[in-house]
Amino acid sequence: MLEITERAGRAMRWFGTEQPAVEIWEEATEGPLGDIEASEKIRGICRSAGDSADFIGGLTGGMAGKQSSKKQHEVEAARYQRAAKAAMEIAMKVSDDLMRDAAVREIVDLCLRANDLKTARILFRAIQAPLIRDGLLHEHPELRT
Repeated sequence: MLEITERAGRAMRWFGTEQPAVEIWEEATEGPLGDIEASEKIRGICRSAGDSADFIGGLTGGMAGKQSSKKQHEVEAARYQRAAKAAMEIAMKVSDDLMRDAAVREIVDLCLRANDLKTARILFRAIQAPLIRDGLLHEHPELRT
């Protein structure tokens, strides 16, 4: 169901129609989130904001040969920033080290899609699990400092 909602949201942005009233990162949660729920929420936020990250990172296929409007870029950049900030705030509350590292990895991937290398490197340094760090370095050697 989440995938259908994400596709509908993307289609609405592509066709210039109104965006959904509430983004996943703006939804109110009932009570504190457990580590598993927090990780799922972060994954959902990163997936939902992926199209905005791709747009501002220049990975959207529809941008090839077209000059995107400055307004659309600002809208997508603000959407990406709100999503990344919300995901980082949730990640800071995850108590299990490995689950937090896995969640931060999702955020690093989102940052890299947006070509936000500075934020990605900062978050990468927070990952403590060698398996996750090595996997990220293997996929994204540009994270080496």
